[in-house]
Amino acid sequence: MGGGGFLGGVIPEPEAKQSGREKLKSYPESRKERESQHQSALTRLTGWLFGADAQSRLILARTWALAWPVVLEQALAMVGQVVDMAMLGRLGKEAVAAVGLSMQPFRLIQATFMGLSVGTTALVARATGAGNREEAGQVAGQSIIIALLFGLAISIIGVINADWVITFMKAEEPVRVVGREYVRMMMPGMLLFFVFTISTGALRGAGDTRTPMMINVSLNAIKVLCNYLLIFGNLGFPEMGVAGAGISTTVSRSLGGIAILIALSRKNSKLPVNWKRVLSGFDLRLFGRILNIGVPAMAERVLTSSGQIAYARQVAGLGTEAYAAHSLALNVESFSYMPGMGFATSATALVGQRLGAKDPEGAEKSAIIAMKMGVLTMGTMGVLFFLFPAQFLSIFTNDAGVIARGVPLVRIVAFTQFPEALGFVIPGALRGAGDTRIAMYVTVAGVWIMRLGLTYILMNVFNVGLTAAWFAMFADWVLRSALYWVRLKRGKWKEIKV
Repeated sequence: MGGGGFLGGVIPEPEAKQSGREKLKSYPESRKERESQHQSALTRLTGWLFGADAQSRLILARTWALAWPVVLEQALAMVGQVVDMAMLGRLGKEAVAAVGLSMQPFRLIQATFMGLSVGTTALVARATGAGNREEAGQVAGQSIIIALLFGLAISIIGVINADWVITFMKAEEPVRVVGREYVRMMMPGMLLFFVFTISTGALRGAGDTRTPMMINVSLNAIKVLCNYLLIFGNLGFPEMGVAGAGISTTVSRSLGGIAILIALSRKNSKLPVNWKRVLSGFDLRLFGRILNIGVPAMAERVLTSSGQIAYARQVAGLGTEAYAAHSLALNVESFSYMPGMGFATSATALVGQRLGAKDPEGAEKSAIIAMKMGVLTMGTMGVLFFLFPAQFLSIFTNDAGVIARGVPLVRIVAFTQFPEALGFVIPGALRGAGDTRIAMYVTVAGVWIMRLGLTYILMNVFNVGLTAAWFAMFADWVLRSALYWVRLKRGKWKEIKV
């Protein structure tokens, strides 16, 4: 037999053993290889999900860069609200009811005013994409002047009619006394609240989501500190109770308005406003363009807010425990709103900027990528909702009966996350294009016909109970997401002139 192999009798030489130093030397290399392999796998995965070309990678990076400050801002705002309500809760149920009821009329006013914010964001994004920073600043400046005048009027009317506001909400006498003082102390802050709302929308349209985030984080901390000092009278401050909470709101909102105006006045801002030019002459044609986008958006917000009020009234008829479970399940659902709002904001800014740059295909790609990121993040939240519904509910209550009734609702919410992600992000993209009328029609179909109609039928005809409202909510989001998807794919929004 030949001697070329082991069976032929030739014994191979043993491999030389690596010294300890050689092993240490080769370890970083193997670690780098593993890291490289993991990075390569991640690159392939993101390429498969979002596109492997250079433009897709750039849009993906910009989408995330715009979204994460909004997500963090919303998360910290939620923490601030929880702390705020916990402090008020120590004053008793009258204090909590007074603040809750006082805010309801102003939420509707805020929804009305958000139309101007949407129009401002869309036009700023379009001008920024076209490289016309001067026009972008003029749009922001004119909207801020209107916001200041609107805030002044609301502040004066609110202070004068504080008693009427709380009485209109049918508060009982002990709540009316406390609520009247809260409204009077809170209303002066409305002067700059609307300025802040418009300014943050304008900055986000220009691609700056970090400045609003940093200001909002600071304001939440200031409000909590002021609550600590003024509600309970700590560190030598007077104990003012609910009135102290109203003053804290006014202080934080006023400081926020001042801070955002300073940010817009800087020459190195992403959205510098030339106040001399803004104040020298009001451009009615430009304001008309803002309203052309803003009025349908305002109508959509009012329809949504009033529809939610009608929906709440339907559920309230089922009793206190049922409504408590319903409210807490909505609180759980709000955890997933944070990424949804973040990617909707990214879509608004990037779509508007790409259209301003005469790149409609890039605008559509921006919308699709933001939508996919929204589906991934909200879908992940849906999995967590399905697996751990009781644990999420226990964040807000330890009432076993309420948790038991809330568990099936949170599990329905889990399945709602996928259509809801589309229903968040796609209208955000359409707003960036100035296509706001479609949202008005879709809201009528989804909220007013599907959700309210199906809730009524399931509750009153089939006696389904509380879950009826949540099956109807799921159906509403499926319908709205389907209509928005059709609108996005038809592409007519790319041709809208603003």
